[in-house]
Amino acid sequence: MKDEKDLRSRTKIFARRIIRLYCALPKTDTAAQVLGRQVLRAGTSVGANYREAQRARSKAEFISKIGDCLKEADETMYWLELLLDEKFVVPVRLQPLLDESNELLAILTTISKRAKGIA
Repeated sequence: MKDEKDLRSRTKIFARRIIRLYCALPKTDTAAQVLGRQVLRAGTSVGANYREAQRARSKAEFISKIGDCLKEADETMYWLELLLDEKFVVPVRLQPLLDESNELLAILTTISKRAKGIA
């Protein structure tokens, strides 16, 4: 139960960091805003989907929702990488978010495999 609460908290903190990143992007650059909205949507939905997974009514629903978490975490990494590649954010600011996204992906992958009986 403690690990579940820790991951709930961790994904919420991650979402808040994504929100702050989005707010710091250049408002006059259309590409930065488009990429920012994408990372905002994906990065904030990781935690929302994890919370839904915790309320799943069946193992199949849990596995499906964890799959949604994985998809959104991976998509978040993609948009973060594009923001970095296009130099909309300095690497020193973005690297911690990329690291956290990667760690969340690893944790969620383990949860998914265990739920499926793979690990």
